[in-house]
Amino acid sequence: MNDDDAKFVEHWCVQVGTRAVSGSPLLGLAGLCLGRTARRFGRLSDEALALAKSLAARAEVNPTDVDGRALDGYDDVQSFLHLW
Repeated sequence: MNDDDAKFVEHWCVQVGTRAVSGSPLLGLAGLCLGRTARRFGRLSDEALALAKSLAARAEVNPTDVDGRALDGYDDVQSFLHLW
């Protein structure tokens, strides 16, 4: 998260969030990192935004699938991208 290249950071968050298997702690981490990316850079691609929303929804339904960090990340997405 110390990299100044927003596209690079987002790319790897999306890669991890789409490739990790159900139950992997990497899914919650990817959701959290997408939120931090939105906070830091003030934007997300449509793909990243959809993934953050999807991971948060999955965490709400089944925390053994995606842990709650995805919910925290999506809260950041909503706050910093003004999606309320």
